[in-house]
Amino acid sequence: MSTFLLELRSEEIPARMQAAARGELEKLFRNALNAAGVTLGGLQVWSTPRRLALIATGLPLATEAVSEEVKGPKASAPEQALAGFLRKTGLTREQLVERDGVLFAITEKPGRATAEVLAEAIPAIVRGFSWPKSQRWGAASLSSESLRWVRPLQGIVALLDGAVVDCEVGGIISGRETVGHRFHSTGAVAIESAETYAAQLRQAYVLVDHEERQGIIRSGAAKAAADAGLVLVEDEGLVVENAGLTEWPVPLLGRFEEEFLEVPPETIQLTARINQKYFICRDASGALANAFICTANIAASDGGEGIVAGNRKVLAARLSDARFFWQQDRKVSLSDQAKKLERITFHEKLGTVAQRQERFVALAGDFQGALAGSTEHARQAAAILKADLVTEMVGEFPELQGLMGGYYAAAEGMPVPVVAAIRDHYKPAGQSDELPTEGAAILTALIDKVDALVGFFGADLKPTGSKDPFALRRAALGVIRLITENGLRLNLVPLFDAAAQLYRNQGVAVENVGQDLLTFFADRLKVQQKEAGVRHDLIDAVFALGGEDDLVRLLARVHALQAFVQTEDGVNLLAGYKRAANILKAEEKKGWDEGKSNPNPDPAEAALIAALAQAAPKAEAAVAAEDFTGAMAALATLRGAVDAFFTDVIVNADNSDIRSARLTLLSELRAAVHKVADFSRIEG
Repeated sequence: MSTFLLELRSEEIPARMQAAARGELEKLFRNALNAAGVTLGGLQVWSTPRRLALIATGLPLATEAVSEEVKGPKASAPEQALAGFLRKTGLTREQLVERDGVLFAITEKPGRATAEVLAEAIPAIVRGFSWPKSQRWGAASLSSESLRWVRPLQGIVALLDGAVVDCEVGGIISGRETVGHRFHSTGAVAIESAETYAAQLRQAYVLVDHEERQGIIRSGAAKAAADAGLVLVEDEGLVVENAGLTEWPVPLLGRFEEEFLEVPPETIQLTARINQKYFICRDASGALANAFICTANIAASDGGEGIVAGNRKVLAARLSDARFFWQQDRKVSLSDQAKKLERITFHEKLGTVAQRQERFVALAGDFQGALAGSTEHARQAAAILKADLVTEMVGEFPELQGLMGGYYAAAEGMPVPVVAAIRDHYKPAGQSDELPTEGAAILTALIDKVDALVGFFGADLKPTGSKDPFALRRAALGVIRLITENGLRLNLVPLFDAAAQLYRNQGVAVENVGQDLLTFFADRLKVQQKEAGVRHDLIDAVFALGGEDDLVRLLARVHALQAFVQTEDGVNLLAGYKRAANILKAEEKKGWDEGKSNPNPDPAEAALIAALAQAAPKAEAAVAAEDFTGAMAALATLRGAVDAFFTDVIVNADNSDIRSARLTLLSELRAAVHKVADFSRIEG
């Protein structure tokens, strides 16, 4: 079996594109070999900033001969149809094989050398590569047919068992020569074989295995911090990015001036991370330390002192900007900053951000129950909730919106609940994000999301298919989590209607969308609860009754229903209900005199009448008291009577009055069950 090495060397590949590029190279290579009938053993794909490399093992020396069969027309087909088939296959009539009156073209394809297959595949792989962004270069770029690549392609190494696989792509001829590290290595590196590839490049200060470089950065950064008595703030995304920027990574620790620590720590971390790709550290107490860790791409002769000094200067300039923004922003109160929001459009159909804040203040008064005591602090926060959007700091770092507002509010001496309400009102940003814990913060987080949902739905800007440009699905999931995980008792539809009215009070055309949004919430709830093991059909069964917009109560009912339908009584009652519902559905199409009673009921009929008389009011009372387990227990008492009824009683009796009375009884059974949930929506 043979081993094949392919290296595609270019100018620097952006770090963010390398993982996808490895996947693309593997996919294209596998597809090319599969199409040629070449079986593949193992496959390994690596990347550095300047190369993509692939090593395939277990390749045969040649493909096997194959017989291809193409079905043609019937032997009795018109001459014209036969002539067309012969032109397509390039055969004569005598070369066709007839089976059961049908003609077949059978072509024997001889085996091919694997090297020949690879020589054809490499140009196709290179030209078929899909990059997020690509370019043409050199004189050939004048033609739209010239090669496109993420960055100018400079070399191709293609070796099968150490022998060069000859091919050419865009004027680049394959060979065995590559280059090592840009600074630590000079001249060409002649690769002997796939087996020696990684070791030869290691000698040239290139670590081709991206996972190895990630490990060096991960452990080296942690060690550099520990050696200084600090703790590294782990950042796996930064590990991957630095590995994509270096071929010989060397983590180095540096220090910046302590005076910069007056700036909020999140600002320092973002400055270091986004602008410079640096890690940050904390001291033993957990406070941000005046230290950073950069990843050099060389093993410097001075131990990295010069590199650290240069990086310190660059970071100091960035931190100076951040400190300037921090100082300048605090010279203007959040109330004055909020006045500038009149110039910022929330959406062309939904007015300005300043109008949003007016609605926030009013909407805070529409929350009752557990959050009522937080209304005043929520109102105070709502009036300046988005004020930090016009600050210098958020202009530089949009990721800090909300967080910086909290810092500025604290600097103004605002109450702690107000600070928390401003800081946390964007939460949760995702399904795993933490929730606000203070009442006013929960309230502003709900207000922000409800206002957006009502506005965009009311202006007919709903999500469609996979498109959700205003992140309304995420907003709905956020509302669901805020309500259910905090156990908040809220009726959503009146809240949605109140929010819509606030839009209209400002002259913004927004329709009432309470029921539409409730359906949207039901779909989101099913997605969210699926991970918790809650069946989607049971959520449908409760929502279908209508009038249920208290999510805490709804989920309590769903949980009780799920427990019930898993019992023997639940399974049998569900079967009896569905039988009754199917009979009623058929008879309702015909029309029947509902409301009649049978003066002389059969024993089983009488037993069901008595059981319903006991169970129905108990179930209704239990639902009213939110004792959903009790409601299920009341329904469970019907099981025996329902079973006996369908065993002993003929519903479609010859006597029309008796038939009508029995159908009425089944209708009462259905109504009793619907006090708890619409069992017709339950699967099974």
